[in-house]
Amino acid sequence: MTTFEKIYEVVKNIPEGKVATYGQVAFLAGNPRWARVVGYALHQNPAPGVIPCHRVVNREGRVSCAFAFGGGETQRALLEKEGIVFENDGHIDLLKYGIESC
Repeated sequence: MTTFEKIYEVVKNIPEGKVATYGQVAFLAGNPRWARVVGYALHQNPAPGVIPCHRVVNREGRVSCAFAFGGGETQRALLEKEGIVFENDGHIDLLKYGIESC
């Protein structure tokens, strides 16, 4: 399995209404140093409807302005549609909406 395939498998398993950070996805895919690689993989997502890359946020719980499928506002809208609430400063409460890494 390639690095990207490992990353896609992790992202496929993020449940609706939850998010993971790039670092968490990297860790769960097998290498905690792959956080940037996660970003590269998600920009090349071959199946956006199957691999929910909108559920991956930065370590502060913020969406990416470089979200490959419509920008940060699109990513935010997709997450809000799943019931995720953003704080007034624009971040997501990772304790409430984040997955458990281990």
